[in-house]
Amino acid sequence: MTGLADLVRPVDPTAVLELFPAAPPRLLAVGEPTHRSPELLALRNDLFRGLVKHHGYRTIALETDCLGGLLVDEHVTTGAGDLDNVVARGLSHGWGSLPGNRDLVRWMRAFNAGRPAQDHVRFAGVDGPLEIDAAASPRAALTAVHAFLAAGGDLGLLPCTADELDRLLGEDAAWTEPAAMVDPARSVGRSAQARELRRVADDLATLLDADAPGLVAAAGREAWHTARLRARTATALLRYHSWMADPSDARMPWLLRVRDTIMADNLLALAERGPVLAWAHTSHLRRGAGHMTLWGHDRLRWWGAGAQVAARLGDAYGYLALAVGTVGNQGVAAPAPETVEGALHALPGTALPGGRGLVDARRLADVLGSVPVPRESSWFGYAPLDHLGETDGVLFVRDVVAG
Repeated sequence: MTGLADLVRPVDPTAVLELFPAAPPRLLAVGEPTHRSPELLALRNDLFRGLVKHHGYRTIALETDCLGGLLVDEHVTTGAGDLDNVVARGLSHGWGSLPGNRDLVRWMRAFNAGRPAQDHVRFAGVDGPLEIDAAASPRAALTAVHAFLAAGGDLGLLPCTADELDRLLGEDAAWTEPAAMVDPARSVGRSAQARELRRVADDLATLLDADAPGLVAAAGREAWHTARLRARTATALLRYHSWMADPSDARMPWLLRVRDTIMADNLLALAERGPVLAWAHTSHLRRGAGHMTLWGHDRLRWWGAGAQVAARLGDAYGYLALAVGTVGNQGVAAPAPETVEGALHALPGTALPGGRGLVDARRLADVLGSVPVPRESSWFGYAPLDHLGETDGVLFVRDVVAG
């Protein structure tokens, strides 16, 4: 009879892709249950290196600002900028301070050095230019798209001049006002200028697609893809600011949806160009609905980026859930044995070489039998594995610390 220990495989790219016997997923997503853990970042880096060297993956997509990610991608593909400056400016949410992220960027640059462009590994941020307490001004994205179209398109079709765009944008401080996140009245997202900017952004995005043949011929496909990324971002930012200004109960559910739709659209655009490893929080990448309690809103529920992408890509979307046993510096003790994490944590060390293991989620569910009891975490920063039925596999790390 097969026991749990018999199901555990070493964490390596070949074992991961064997979970998908029909074909490797175009978009392989790993949902981490907590951010900033050195052990989880090291696992990510090992996995990506193996996928690149042996399985043809060439892009890694992280939960960081998609516009800042362009700076990191330029560095790893051309060597532009020094590492310290690139990670400080290019990785949002404070991710640039993490050694694991610096190691990743450094390795990507070293891998690309001397290789032809078509064989380069690429870096992408998929999150919006958003933080928990503010959203960016749409200025950088909108002005860059306008300049791109002005340089290679029909000037007579632009919805406004550069000066008119600058006037509509106004002061950036009005857009980034921190108080607007908790007080809709402080947001400029539904001002007359903001409403006009949404029309302008929509027209600019439409011109990028409608005039694609000429724009690609004039500027190149890469520059056109970057312009489309900026146009998507500008449009989504204006939508996000609009809902920040809404005083109704729909405000927070809409903000969550807008953010994850940004991620989903960016992931889909990347998957069109080649195989991608995506790494973000579980709540964003799981196949089912996410849920959380935030700022007085009880059990907010929404479809995250992973659920949206899975609905469109089907079997071309693969999803692995990451789980851990303990988080030593946050008081998260060994999990109860009747939980998924508890069953894996109780395995002998020989079954988890190096404290890591990979398990086929379908076979794991069969061996565990009844539906596992949900784990209760003593620390809000750890999201327990409560969605085993949504996953293709479970990556387990016995013990970690939070960064």
